[in-house]
Amino acid sequence: MPPTVLRDGPYGQGMVQLWVDGPEDGEDAPELLALVEGEEPGDGWKAVGFAEVGEGRTALLVHADDPRLRRLSVLDAVINNGDRKGGHLLPAPGGRLFGIDHGVTFNADDKLRTLLWGWAGEPLTEEALAVLGRLAAELAPGAALATRMAELITVAELEALRERVDGLLKGGVHPRPSGQWPPIPWPPV
Repeated sequence: MPPTVLRDGPYGQGMVQLWVDGPEDGEDAPELLALVEGEEPGDGWKAVGFAEVGEGRTALLVHADDPRLRRLSVLDAVINNGDRKGGHLLPAPGGRLFGIDHGVTFNADDKLRTLLWGWAGEPLTEEALAVLGRLAAELAPGAALATRMAELITVAELEALRERVDGLLKGGVHPRPSGQWPPIPWPPV
């Protein structure tokens, strides 16, 4: 994610995110999401689910099997992102990928909605587990990050954050949709 900070503005406090330019002219943006015919995603793609594309026709919604998207899917699970749409994936020059956001995160209730369900139920990477382990330590009561987060989110939201990190570490797998909440944001783009 681009650096994001709290600022006072003309209408009160809000978040401000660093502007990130997209790919330079002539530089192709990677294809990260697609609708494909058939029931299998094909090499290099992960299936999300079927989408109605009109007049009773369906297509398979897929996302790239890209390590950048996989890391972002773990972040979304940690922050309980309720709105990871295709338009919130911003390829940047040099092969970087930013997940941009507008703050529909950190709810105490399970509200994870994303297009990045392709790894649901699969083991987390060693890298993800290591990052989650460090994050769990930094979120412990009295730790610097926990203290800072307590200034920004409610006690219930902070406890839910700790529980999500702990659940990911103990389960060791990417989460599956809960069934309690629509898993795909609308509109998905």
